Amino acid sequence: MNGILLVDKEQDWTSNDVVAKLKGVLHERRIGHSGTLDPMATGLLVLFVGRATRAVEFAESHAKRYLAGLRLGLSTDTQDITGRVLKSAKAPVSREELLAVLEEFKGEISQIPPMYSAIKVKGKKLYDIARRGGEVERKPRQITVSALTLLGREGEDWLLDVRCSKGTYIRTLCHDIGERLGCGGCMSSLRRIQAGEFTVDQAHTIGQIRQAADQGRAESLLIPVDSLFREYPALTASAGAEQRLRCGNSVKCEAREGKVRVYSESGEFLLLGQVSGGELKTIKSFFEV
Repeated sequence: MNGILLVDKEQDWTSNDVVAKLKGVLHERRIGHSGTLDPMATGLLVLFVGRATRAVEFAESHAKRYLAGLRLGLSTDTQDITGRVLKSAKAPVSREELLAVLEEFKGEISQIPPMYSAIKVKGKKLYDIARRGGEVERKPRQITVSALTLLGREGEDWLLDVRCSKGTYIRTLCHDIGERLGCGGCMSSLRRIQAGEFTVDQAHTIGQIRQAADQGRAESLLIPVDSLFREYPALTASAGAEQRLRCGNSVKCEAREGKVRVYSESGEFLLLGQVSGGELKTIKSFFEV
């Protein structure tokens, strides 16, 4: 079983919980994901199954899109509503005031990662340090918020549509917006709706995947791994070239220079390759060995 599996993660599951569960459901030990979701978050988790796990590194840099709840007037140690309350105050912020501040958080901005994160400092995860009451200095990161749209209000929360680069912490974004407004803020909800070209509308719940597995049709839910590279042209290798490529050798190639998808004469996706100087070399292979 090889391919990409899109999961609609439920609240209170960690990303590792999902992976562990599906290893049992699919009877496949090789499963990885291209971007963690916090337990309180729901939505799109992109999993790679079987030999397709070799493609995780190519998807980790994909831009993401989220629907987030922003609760102003509340600050917590985790920067979301699950944490210990540090400050609570009234937040009489108007729509116009919020819109003006949101403009400051668009484009390339600097963000300090939260203490409650899996980032390691001197071999220790920040959230382990934070749970023991500690805090360490974190270096700011440059991230890109390509779009930040105010959708409206639901109860006491403002709803945001965020399109951002890899490494963006939405709860930190909410926290920083609250600080800029002078009233504090935190993330009250989070749903990932897109990662790269994949959307949550294409995803399946754990229950749906389990049902498909019980009916012997789990493989039909998988997206072929070569779809990740569809921006690159396709090449068909001759039988002789295929044999050399399977052995890790380069082959002569007259195609235009650049990255290519390489297939066997039977249509099997073999590898992502690089054509340079009249030669085709393997970047990453995906055939079973």
